[in-house]
Amino acid sequence: MIVLKHEGNFKNTERFLTNAQKINILHILQRYAREGITALANATPVDTGLTANSWYSKIKVSGTGLSITWSNSNVVSRVVIAVILQYGHGTKNGGYVQGRDYINPAIQPVFDNIVAEAWREINNE
Repeated sequence: MIVLKHEGNFKNTERFLTNAQKINILHILQRYAREGITALANATPVDTGLTANSWYSKIKVSGTGLSITWSNSNVVSRVVIAVILQYGHGTKNGGYVQGRDYINPAIQPVFDNIVAEAWREINNE
């Protein structure tokens, strides 16, 4: 037999959930979408600057949530240059160019700031 006893109320939980429904997180995501573009552009290895200047973002709003996607439009022969800079690539003569992890360190602070600000909004801080 399982017995469940409850004392008190759910006032704090209800307040938290009510506040979470009221916030407009879209304006937060719009700001951080721009911040992410800047962070990625500043971290992108530069030769001509085309890849660094080709970052863009999209915000998707659905019934289950919101998301930000950052992409890069510098594509040569169906290859996204930002990706081969990140992960490396083979060369025409059989060599290999080592990738450099520049995307993750650049975008992680943006993720951290989104989480922190969303929690501040929900908690009315």
